[in-house]
Amino acid sequence: MTLPTFGFILTGIFLNALAQLLLKAGTNAVGAIHLTASNWFEIGLKVASQMPIIGGLGCYVLSVVVWIIGLSRVDVTIAYPMLSIGYIVNAIGAWYFLGEAVSMQRMAAIGVIVIGVVLLARS
Repeated sequence: MTLPTFGFILTGIFLNALAQLLLKAGTNAVGAIHLTASNWFEIGLKVASQMPIIGGLGCYVLSVVVWIIGLSRVDVTIAYPMLSIGYIVNAIGAWYFLGEAVSMQRMAAIGVIVIGVVLLARS
């Protein structure tokens, strides 16, 4: 895999991870969502008006564009498993930006993912 191709794949992964973090930040601002037949429109407007959610959706769109460019240059059997890097980015981002706990078990699982991504990238 060439460096530019890896850059497209990695950028798509980071944009996707950022989208997840922004969506979570937006839902944190809204609170737990409990939809009913009478409140679905009001809740929908409340969710749709959150800037982090709008930003997260924008990041998703950009990530798809960049991902398509990356996929056009590398086999999907290489690219798709690399999405697991997003687990690492999200765990670190959720801990750092959202204050979520990262237990030893989660850190061990992330270590296994890192080993797998390194083996995959070298193949």
